[in-house]
Amino acid sequence: MSPLPHFQSVLSLLVTVSTWLLARGLNMPQPLVHATGVVVFAQVEAFENWLARSLCPAHLARRFLAWRRSSC
Repeated sequence: MSPLPHFQSVLSLLVTVSTWLLARGLNMPQPLVHATGVVVFAQVEAFENWLARSLCPAHLARRFLAWRRSSC
């Protein structure tokens, strides 16, 4: 028997308990804490995607060449 299903159930329980504890500590309803976490995750994900695109070597090379052409 694979330990993976057991690990997933333990992980799910830990997420539920940690969300509940955070909600109790912040004196907020648990669904609101969960929804806020989803929004924060989406904002961080969008920032990471923007950063990865802006630091892409091909993108940086195009920007450098455009800057060099405009400065001449």
